[in-house]
Amino acid sequence: MANKKSIKKTTLSLFLFTVFMFGFGYAMVPLYDVFCKITGLNGKTIRVTENVNEQEVVSDRLVKVQFDANINGDLPWTLKPNQRTMRVQPGKFYEAVYTVKNINDKDIVGQAIPSVSPQIASLYFKKAECFCFINQLLKSGETKEMMVRFEVDKELPKGVEELTLSYTFFRVKKVAVN
Repeated sequence: MANKKSIKKTTLSLFLFTVFMFGFGYAMVPLYDVFCKITGLNGKTIRVTENVNEQEVVSDRLVKVQFDANINGDLPWTLKPNQRTMRVQPGKFYEAVYTVKNINDKDIVGQAIPSVSPQIASLYFKKAECFCFINQLLKSGETKEMMVRFEVDKELPKGVEELTLSYTFFRVKKVAVN
């Protein structure tokens, strides 16, 4: 009798532990995103809406922004920034354009993942508009110009005079249909 009770208790404990671990694993992605947004870890940047009344920029400081483009190995696209570098004044919005081309004979959906380095700069790099916010469908042989509208915050630490905005495109395996 005691043996059956022990087996039931162990089975229930293992079942509850499995449910707990599944829930914990499921919650890790949103928790990681929040952690990265707060700390700037992994180059996560802040999305902002642009004020119509742009505040006057009082500083004459210029920061060099470099643009980088990468394609994940299984995505038959090419991607390049139209401009490799830009000098920007913190507190003002700027636009950068990337050109992407599908070199495959099939329509493909991709998603761009941005990152900013050095890591501390990601806390001060804000995007108002970005092609990374949505999946991109490129038909066979299609070329698109995609724009990112961004601001480097005026509070960027003085020691940071140069930063890199990098995009990596990945193939989207499943596309949700509305």
